[in-house]
Amino acid sequence: MQYDSINTTEELAEFCEAISEEPVIAFDTEFISDDSYRPKLCLIQVATAKHLAIIDPTTTQDTGAFWNLLSTPGRTVVAHAAREESRFCYRFSGKPIAGLFDTQLAAGFIGLEYPASLATLVQKLVNKVLPKGETRTDWMRRPLSRAQIQYALHDVTDLIEMYTQLNAQVQQLDRVEWLEEETDRLQQKVIDGETQENWRRVSGCSGLKPRQLEIVRQLWKWRESRARESDRLPKRVLRDDLIVELARRGTTEEQKIKDIRGMERRGLADQYAAIGAAIQAGLNTPDNELPQRPRGTRRVVSPMLSQFLSTSIACISRQQKLAPPIVGNTENVRELLGYELDRRPNDPVPALLKGWRGEIVGKAFRKILAGELAIRVADVNENQPLEFIDS
Repeated sequence: MQYDSINTTEELAEFCEAISEEPVIAFDTEFISDDSYRPKLCLIQVATAKHLAIIDPTTTQDTGAFWNLLSTPGRTVVAHAAREESRFCYRFSGKPIAGLFDTQLAAGFIGLEYPASLATLVQKLVNKVLPKGETRTDWMRRPLSRAQIQYALHDVTDLIEMYTQLNAQVQQLDRVEWLEEETDRLQQKVIDGETQENWRRVSGCSGLKPRQLEIVRQLWKWRESRARESDRLPKRVLRDDLIVELARRGTTEEQKIKDIRGMERRGLADQYAAIGAAIQAGLNTPDNELPQRPRGTRRVVSPMLSQFLSTSIACISRQQKLAPPIVGNTENVRELLGYELDRRPNDPVPALLKGWRGEIVGKAFRKILAGELAIRVADVNENQPLEFIDS
């Protein structure tokens, strides 16, 4: 397999210039994220109609030219399951990938398996079997062997052909706007994860009082800063359960902090004062600035109806040639039922009533709740034998 090897900033600039007029650029990345604050970019594989290349970030150092190219509108950028690729693009360019076509996402919009692995889609669409020999490769080690590089290149060599097939079917089903809407939503979710405080995701904090929640928030901010400085996973710096226990006790005394089981770890020995300062910041926050406890879980209006509608997502999805997991789940159904049957002031519009989901599922569910749709067995031999009909 012939390819270009990009190892310097100058070579990368020349390569980006060479592919800048290509209408379709396919790419993939290799990274490791075992014990670092952020995933470490180890390799970038790129394929166009005329080029095939490996970009080595460990020697190139600055890969900004490539990410700036991908974030500039004017082409289609093809990737598979592109969450981390979107994260890298935002991190290095400050913008999302422009014109992103995610093959995994597109497959769900034409009724194929979702989320499907690259190997699964390559086999279904291109009738090839991807090699599996380097699945445990440490991509940071150099030099990479020929077998490792060939393995990495196989992840991009079929992406343009897959894009051609998937895009044709998406257009045939008139779902280009749906796919673009969902792609934008998922990229925005990645950006929000990079830019917003996610302290409410600390496990076990939902039942705490507002003052305790503020201490959780301050400890979360300290943990993020410490993890970034030491390049470690945040939970390796301070576990969630210890943050919650510190918030419950609300003490700033170093000895009392140390006495909490789990806080005696060597890595925390020189951090008791900083942890106490974070707790003190939470104690000093004015009452009117404290976070509010999340509202209690809304009672299920009808457990049987919730269960029925959850099952119905698969039925509606199959009728519409959509992969059910891409449409919604049980929690989405509960949210919709609460909104329709037990609405509270300032309730946000549920996901199943917005955008393309509202067109496909939301309208159908509202007709079901109004008694305007009935269900019947269409074909007992089908995996999904049920269908909805006008009552």
